[in-house]
Amino acid sequence: MAFIETEVSALNEYGYPCNFGWAKKPLLQYNHALVEAPGRKIYGSDRYIIFSSQHLIHTEIFDGGIMGFAAVTLVSFRNKTRSSLSVINPLPLGSFDLPDSSESGSIKIQRSRFALDFVAMAGGARILKADIPKFSHNRGLRGAIVLTPPDDGESIVTNLPWREEKSAFQYTRRSPWYIAEGVMQFAGQELVFTKGNAWGIFDWNRGVRPRRDVRFWAAGSGLAGERQVSFSVGYGSADNSYATENAFFVDGKLHKLDQVTFQINPSYWLDKWNFTSNDGRLKMEFSPVMERSVRHQFLFHTHRRRQVFGSFSGTIALDDGKEITFQNITGMGERKKTRF
Repeated sequence: MAFIETEVSALNEYGYPCNFGWAKKPLLQYNHALVEAPGRKIYGSDRYIIFSSQHLIHTEIFDGGIMGFAAVTLVSFRNKTRSSLSVINPLPLGSFDLPDSSESGSIKIQRSRFALDFVAMAGGARILKADIPKFSHNRGLRGAIVLTPPDDGESIVTNLPWREEKSAFQYTRRSPWYIAEGVMQFAGQELVFTKGNAWGIFDWNRGVRPRRDVRFWAAGSGLAGERQVSFSVGYGSADNSYATENAFFVDGKLHKLDQVTFQINPSYWLDKWNFTSNDGRLKMEFSPVMERSVRHQFLFHTHRRRQVFGSFSGTIALDDGKEITFQNITGMGERKKTRF
C-alpha cells in the first residue's frame, strides 16, 4: 500500500487522478475545476452522523452531477422509530458549491421550509444547523450541534482509482471521532447530545464517479473505559491495491488495518454481523437494532442505500501490539449502490 506523507496533488497536469494511496491527514490537494471529466460525472458529498445511545441523526448533502439531494434522518433507538426527509435537486452540476478541501469551507442548502447548514470552524470544529418546520408529519426539526475534534486527530484519507475507467476516482476522508454537543428540537421534545455521551462521524467524498459502484461501510464511536475508541471500515469497487479504507482510532490516533471482511446474513440484516481482519487484529460483532432503506432517483441516475443501526463490541490489537476491548459502542453499517 502507498502511504502518503507529504502534500501532493490528487490530479496531474492533464486533470486526471494521480498519487493514489492513503494518508493520516488530508494531504492531497483537489480542485474540481481542473478535473478532466464532464461535469455530469464529477461528484461530491459531505455527510455527518451524530449519535448517542438514545438517538442518531444522519445528514448528507450530495452532488452527483445529474442528481443531487439534501437529506436528514432521525432515529430513536429507544422507540425504534425513524423519520426522514430528502430534497431532490435535478442537475446540480456543482451548484451546491461543495468545498474542495475537507478542512475548510461551509455548505448551506436553503429551500422552501428546508434549511441545512454545515459550518467549518477554525481549529477543526464544525457546527451542524437544521431548520425544517415540516420535517415529519408536520412536526418540525430545529437545532444546532457542535462537533469538536480530539487534539491533533488523525483521519483515514484515501485516493483510489477504478481499474477500467481512466478518469474515475474517489478521494475520501473519514473522521469518526468527533465529540458532539447540542440540542435538536423535534415534535415538542428536546434531543440533547452531551460531551462524553454523544459522538459524530464526518464522511467526505470527492471525485469522478464510475458507471456503477457497490460499497460497504461501517463506523462507530464510544468509550472503552476512559479512552475514546472509534473506527471506519469498508470496501467497494475501487482498486484497493493502493490502499484500503480501514482504520481504528484510539483518542483520535489512527491504527491502520489492511483487509476487513464483513460477514452479513444476506436474508436478514438484523442478525448479528461479524467483522474480522486478514491479519487477525480485529474481531468485532455488530448487533443491529433498526434497518432503513432509501432510494433517490432521477432519470437513469439511481442512488440506493441500505443501513442498519446498533452497537459494536470486540477487540482490536493496536499498532504496538496492545489489545483494547470495547463493548456496545454505537454506530451503523450500510451498503450503497449507485448506477448512472
